[in-house]
Amino acid sequence: MLRLAAASLIGTAVEFYDFFVYGTAAALVLGPLFFPTFSPLAGTLAAFGTFGVGFLARPLGSVLFGHIGDRHGRRPVLLASLLLTGAATVAVGCVPAYDRIGAAAPVLLLVLRFLQGLGLGGEWGGAVLLTVEHAPAGRRGLWSSFPQIGPSVGFVLANGVMLALSSVLSDAQFAQWGWRVPFWGAGVLAVAGLWLRGSLDESPRFLEMGDRARVPLAEVVRDHWRLVLLTAGGLAVGYAVFYAVTTWALAYGDERLGVSRTVMLTCIMAAVVVQGVLTPLAALLGDRYGRRPLCMAGCAACALWMFPMIGLLSTGEPLLMFAGFLVALIAFITMFAVIAAYLPELYEPRVRCTGAAVGYNLGGVLGGALTPVVATAVASGERVPWGVAAYLTGIALLSLGCFALLPETRPVPRLSAVPVTE
Repeated sequence: MLRLAAASLIGTAVEFYDFFVYGTAAALVLGPLFFPTFSPLAGTLAAFGTFGVGFLARPLGSVLFGHIGDRHGRRPVLLASLLLTGAATVAVGCVPAYDRIGAAAPVLLLVLRFLQGLGLGGEWGGAVLLTVEHAPAGRRGLWSSFPQIGPSVGFVLANGVMLALSSVLSDAQFAQWGWRVPFWGAGVLAVAGLWLRGSLDESPRFLEMGDRARVPLAEVVRDHWRLVLLTAGGLAVGYAVFYAVTTWALAYGDERLGVSRTVMLTCIMAAVVVQGVLTPLAALLGDRYGRRPLCMAGCAACALWMFPMIGLLSTGEPLLMFAGFLVALIAFITMFAVIAAYLPELYEPRVRCTGAAVGYNLGGVLGGALTPVVATAVASGERVPWGVAAYLTGIALLSLGCFALLPETRPVPRLSAVPVTE
């Protein structure tokens, strides 16, 4: 289990590194380079628009790779999704800017971002299911939390590279070629991830499954559509809060508050490190007290904290901004640490890869794709952006209602009346 969990964590970290490095570049440099005819605000909005395309592609990736995972195994999904995302990320670093090839530059950026999202849409389902279906029932939450640490590692790695480059290069050098280096580095990481995952065994639950779904998506839509919609709505707040902190706040602090990108990245990265460290602890609480209670607690905490977080961000003071980001990300990980066990347990094994991945990635569309764009538009004035806090609080309340309608899935004694899907 430790070897399997470590390989899932590292592979997921590589894939999310690819995804996050684009978000940081969108916040810092892609607007002027690829949309130079726009105003600074419009350029940032356009860059975040290409960022959102990755989220729109993720449900399609979950359908494509979910079909492979339910029909042919979880292991092929891990290898194919990592290869696709890594290749697309390296290619982003090679796209010439607008002043070299004109309108073709943002078009290529859009296509490659779509391919990134397609690969990541398959990654989560494969990595989580391979871990969950190997894990003992009483510790599914703990072992499945390892892939959930991957996004934290990927974010810190992506932004650490960006921070180092922006610290040693001039603004002109960073805009000219420095921002491309983290994208090129994705190729090395992808090769390492493929080598680690090549030795993993197939899921025992998949090998035992005799009757496989012929068209998994059709079964999910017909029999589990309510689960998909509720899980997508429930997860929306996690995505919204995470990308409000890690993407929108970075651009807002740099462009509107005049806080250097180095300070902003340091504050955000420090909060994400704590989030990653606390992920297994939250997962253990999920094994002890249940998945649904932690999800609802995380939603409630987000709803209560968004206005204080925006107030702390608006001060421009590093320690206060860090405190605001930290509490928000602790609320976020209270939910997302247990989601890797919760979502697969909601679906029967024959459609588990498709159902869990589609719900997870639709939540990304609802919460992650729109948040940087909406928040940037809402915060266009000179005042404290309380509208962003209201937007995030509204999503948190929506997610809380969705989780309230979902069942608990934590393994319980057989005599209990609570059904457990396995």
